[in-house]
Amino acid sequence: MEDTDTHGRSSEVSDGIETDGGMTDVERERQTEYLDVEINLLKPATPFMRDHLKIIWIGFAIWTFTTFGPITLTRIAPELMTSTMPVIGFPLHYFLIAIGAPSSALLLSVWYARKRDQIDEKYGITQMRAEEMGTTETTGSEDVAATDGGVDG
Repeated sequence: MEDTDTHGRSSEVSDGIETDGGMTDVERERQTEYLDVEINLLKPATPFMRDHLKIIWIGFAIWTFTTFGPITLTRIAPELMTSTMPVIGFPLHYFLIAIGAPSSALLLSVWYARKRDQIDEKYGITQMRAEEMGTTETTGSEDVAATDGGVDG
C-alpha cells in the first residue's frame, strides 16, 4: 500500500498549488499588481473583480428582464398585454414599456451606485478630493484669465 502522507513532501513537489499565506481578500487585493494581472471577464483574477463582476451580471439580468420582458410578453400573450388598465386607461404593454422600463433603469443605476460603494468600502478603495490630492483652486486675481480680451477699463 502506498503512503499518501503529503506533510513530509519537499517544496519542489507542490503540484503547482500555492497557499495564500492566510491573507484576507482585502489584503490580497491591496498587494495585487494590476498591470501584471491578466484580465479575464469570465474568470476574474482578484476578489474585488469577482464581486464587481457579480454585481454587473445581476444588474444586466435585471435590465434585460425589465427592458425586453414587456415586449416579449406582448408577443406571447397579446390579449393580456394589450388590455386596457382600469385605473389609467392605457394598455398594459404601453405602461410597462413607457413607464416601467425607464423607471427600472433609474432605480437600477441607484442600486449599482450603492452596491459599488459597499464593495469599495469592503476593499478599502477611497475617492480622493482635490484638496487631498494637493491641488487647490486659486482665488487670487493674479491667476484669473480676463474674459474681455485683457483690456483694462
